[in-house]
Amino acid sequence: MQTTQFELVDSSRQRVIPVAAYYAAAETGASTPTRKLALLNHGYGGKNTDYTFIAQNLVAHGYYVASLQQDLPGDAPMPTATGNVYQARYPYWARGVQTMLFALKALKRRQPGLDLRHVLVVGHSNGGDMAMLLAQQHPELVQKVISLDNRRVPFPRQRRPEILSLRSSDQVADPGVLPSPAEQAKYHTTIIQLPATLHNDMWDGATEAQKREINYLISRFLQ
Repeated sequence: MQTTQFELVDSSRQRVIPVAAYYAAAETGASTPTRKLALLNHGYGGKNTDYTFIAQNLVAHGYYVASLQQDLPGDAPMPTATGNVYQARYPYWARGVQTMLFALKALKRRQPGLDLRHVLVVGHSNGGDMAMLLAQQHPELVQKVISLDNRRVPFPRQRRPEILSLRSSDQVADPGVLPSPAEQAKYHTTIIQLPATLHNDMWDGATEAQKREINYLISRFLQ
């Protein structure tokens, strides 16, 4: 696997987006292969380099992984969990959606061989809420979503994209976020509880056993 870091410049919003990219090394003399694209979104206050164990697994499944730095220096802090949390935090999730939409176009220009017909979006916590909002608003752009314990933005009740959500043992989603068992069956949504994993364990700081379990479930979903 190869890794590189670069910046995408969204001049329309005057926003410079750091990207950590992970991809399979090309064989000597081989042309650049067509790769599916995965966008990876960190949890609030985290870094785009904090999820390498997941990125490595996605590369093994044929993805070019672009891990986006959503929180930037100078951004206003996200409101604390008081009052109408959804309404207060919606602009932050919407900004993340705009970053992902820009990244799709910018990455295609940078890597013409990317296959945008099979886009995977992954997000932890607040990054998972961004992923769900993108799936709600632009289902035609996303084939699959993997949520690592998003808690605020409701899952889209629709067949596209396919959704896997791994849920922690210590945090509970807001009412109406998770689909009912009947809705899960209707829309082929997969929700799995991780009894030995806390909300804040779902990054590179996890134990090796936790990483293995998370990657096993992700691999099963992608196969």
